[in-house]
Amino acid sequence: MHYRAWHSGGSRARGVMDAAGQPMPVSAANGAAIRPLGAVLRRHCGQKLGPLWTAPPDRGTVVAVSELNATSAALLGLLHEGPKTGGQLVAAATERFGGFFSVTRSQVYRELPALTEAGLLRLGKQGPRSSQQYAITPAGKRAFKSWLNTEPGPDNVRSPLILRLVYSGTLTPKQRANLVESARAQYAVKMDEARNAAKTASDPYEKAAADFTVSYNRAIMKLLDNIPE
Repeated sequence: MHYRAWHSGGSRARGVMDAAGQPMPVSAANGAAIRPLGAVLRRHCGQKLGPLWTAPPDRGTVVAVSELNATSAALLGLLHEGPKTGGQLVAAATERFGGFFSVTRSQVYRELPALTEAGLLRLGKQGPRSSQQYAITPAGKRAFKSWLNTEPGPDNVRSPLILRLVYSGTLTPKQRANLVESARAQYAVKMDEARNAAKTASDPYEKAAADFTVSYNRAIMKLLDNIPE
């Protein structure tokens, strides 16, 4: 049977849910007092600890054995290179795949405690200015490899810029020109960064992704050029 443990932002689990979503409180009958989330999961799932799915902040965090979300997977991938603090992970994510997969600071700091509670990460040394390092565990490496081998599903693009451009015909010519010029300036910077990343990438898979980012930025610049005045 698959289990899910739920908590609402604290460090203590409130209970365990079965596969049907029914709560299964940890009581004297099945294991005595309520334990921390990681202990609950280890008790019910053993070492075959499943990956994470993070619900919206107002719904707490659900740890399930069936799915690892892409943000968690991105962090696990980066931590294969060695321990990092939350701030270092934000910077590394922006540098490595910011051109095609955005990871925000709030997402990083929401996922790290959940990954640690699930046993996919462990606490490392204290980093600069008393920041906390995180290191991937063997269970985390297995979860990441499993995620890589799953079907990615629909690859959706959500671009606030393109959405604005679709409706830019309702703007005045001056407003439309300001929108286009502002976006052009931003993407000129992104294009330079992407070209530099493509030139310096030594790993062939990273090089392919960097080349894609260059092509994507070039396509946006062409789109901006095609917006009527």
